[in-house]
Amino acid sequence: MNLYNELCSIIGENNVLRDEPMSSHTTFRIGGPADYFVMPSSAGEIRRITELCTDQKIPYYVIGNGSNLLVGDKGYRGVIIQVFKNMRDIQVEGETVRAQAGALLSKVAAAAYEAELEGFEFASGIPGTLGGAVRMNAGAYGGEIKHVLKSAEVLTPEGEVLTLSAEEMKLGYRTSIVSKMDYVVLGAELSLKKGKKEEIRAKMDELKEKRVSKQPLEYGSAGSTFKRPEGYFAGKLIEDAGLRGFRVGNAQVSEKHCGFVINLGGATAREVSELMESVVRKVEAASGVRLEPEVKRIGEF
Repeated sequence: MNLYNELCSIIGENNVLRDEPMSSHTTFRIGGPADYFVMPSSAGEIRRITELCTDQKIPYYVIGNGSNLLVGDKGYRGVIIQVFKNMRDIQVEGETVRAQAGALLSKVAAAAYEAELEGFEFASGIPGTLGGAVRMNAGAYGGEIKHVLKSAEVLTPEGEVLTLSAEEMKLGYRTSIVSKMDYVVLGAELSLKKGKKEEIRAKMDELKEKRVSKQPLEYGSAGSTFKRPEGYFAGKLIEDAGLRGFRVGNAQVSEKHCGFVINLGGATAREVSELMESVVRKVEAASGVRLEPEVKRIGEF
């Protein structure tokens, strides 16, 4: 009760939820209740929440739209900090787009389009936030955050706010200094280029058509379930191992795209986890390549 009251004093009672089902906050549509689910609206509030959790030795985890996350069926013991709808401002100045970490990539792409700026089309269909995308150097269809990032503002575990250049961010394949140092992304500046509006729209429409035709968007999932092994494609390895449509309960390797594990409806985190582990074993047995999950697992399974 003391922790609840202190969280409420920082961000207001309306922004603190107790026993909040994480299935409502992940694109997998899976996950048990978080003890506390908080929605800050500034760097200062995030700092105060993380300091409070650290002082009281309470685990905490920062999420955005929950698009790369599998939360255990028994939920999360601690505080989930959602940097999303209360931190989603987007501003465009010249060829620079500045956005808070909670801005959806689709909204950032739309703002760039309206300003006739090209270079961010690749991210228009990724169902995550800018903060999560910067943290993991998200990419699709040949584009990556590292190609357009100018700088990022981050909060360190010690409570210091830093502005890091793209070079200082050490962006690699699905990694950055943010994930290595456990920073929290607060916002970012993107450097884009002037383009022609009709060409930008055509590119976005082309990528949307590819997603709709090739990805199982009608089901809950976390996108690409496994990282791309060097020299291979995860989906091809899974297909070649004979696992298209492979199921554990209501979790399934998508028949449409073998790189996706999907929730057919009512799947549990345990089923998804068991399915992923089986895929890793079977692919390694068939090809000698060990797949590494891209999806983050948190909570109690």
